[in-house]
Amino acid sequence: MPPAANDINSSGYNGARMAGGDGGPGQKHATGEAHELRLDVWLDVACLFKTRSDAQAACRNHKLSVNGQVAKPNRRLHVGDEIEIGRPLGRKQRVIVRGFADRHVAKAEARALYEDLTPPPTPEEIETRRLERMYRAAATPPRAPDKRQRRALRRIKGRDD
Repeated sequence: MPPAANDINSSGYNGARMAGGDGGPGQKHATGEAHELRLDVWLDVACLFKTRSDAQAACRNHKLSVNGQVAKPNRRLHVGDEIEIGRPLGRKQRVIVRGFADRHVAKAEARALYEDLTPPPTPEEIETRRLERMYRAAATPPRAPDKRQRRALRRIKGRDD
């Protein structure tokens, strides 16, 4: 005997959604705002990472914690959750979720989605960053001269063609 249309299949999903929504994950309130969102999606929309893939990689590398617990990319965020993000040079960025957006918004508007609790950098940290930038610039190997520079070198050496 075939199963009825409203029977639940072996996966526990009956294939139909109620018109009003069941209040499950990703559902929206009557106001139209989502009350929870995946961690990786929110980090991307809030412009805390350049791409969703970068946010997922940070989760995989244990650079993110939500409310003190290491989080996976599919973790559901709620308003009021505290996120700690490990940044380069041992710096930690702390933010509190203040809202959600269902699509990408301008960076200025994205800042309204969170409250940044990160303390300002100390003078020592600023100096360390400056020295790191200078070291990286000095350690970068010189590039081979381009066509115009090669011609200038030939002229200087007296080997004009």
